[in-house]
Amino acid sequence: MKKWIKRELEDYRILLRNVPSLVTSLFVVSVIMMNLLANKELFSFKYLALDCGFALSWVSFLCMDMLCKRFGGKAAAKIAILALVINLGASLIFKALTMTPGMWGEYYSTGSMQVNDALNATIGGAWYVVLGSSLAMFLSSICNAGINSFLGKRLRNTSYRDFAIRSFTSTIIAQFIDNLTFALVVSYHFFGWTPVQVFFCSLTGAVMELLCEVVFSPLGYRVSLQWEAEKVGEPYLQYCRKTAQFA
Repeated sequence: MKKWIKRELEDYRILLRNVPSLVTSLFVVSVIMMNLLANKELFSFKYLALDCGFALSWVSFLCMDMLCKRFGGKAAAKIAILALVINLGASLIFKALTMTPGMWGEYYSTGSMQVNDALNATIGGAWYVVLGSSLAMFLSSICNAGINSFLGKRLRNTSYRDFAIRSFTSTIIAQFIDNLTFALVVSYHFFGWTPVQVFFCSLTGAVMELLCEVVFSPLGYRVSLQWEAEKVGEPYLQYCRKTAQFA
């Protein structure tokens, strides 16, 4: 057990040194921002409801697709877990600072204590929203990385078509799981959604998020090709081949 933990920590250390910092930064920032923006509704119909976090949710999945192609599904899942841990830390900081006696800038514009309390409640977040979003992200990230990696081993990976097949398939399934988990944990129990709304909103939301992936995936494919051409992350890939050989 100790040997396994030591090996995984070493794997993490080398991975973080080799993954392009811009991608890791985008991943982490998108997760923090989409969980914060999830407090605001984008639009809501009978069988389709999206929050403003939708505007950024595709970023994390596109980053995972790029990471899966170059570094593998295990590496992509590890970066996702890192982003989740940082997001939980950010949520704790937000909650702690909203409990301080100071006023938000908007209070001085309106003079309303209700506005200040509303901002504290929004930024601080409810425990069940943090729990639901964290569980949803963990499950969907593992699912996305696993499916993407599984398909990648069965495709030639020599064209955008192959990249699209593994990316689009993993995205819509993982996004559905993400939406469904959050809806079951939060929307069903705390917002009064019906089982029909839970299912159809999860499905239609996944389709909408897939459309964003379709639009931006050519960019992700070009970036991943550039990584391969420039041998980005080669020390980590060599380490993975070495540890697999002697495992």
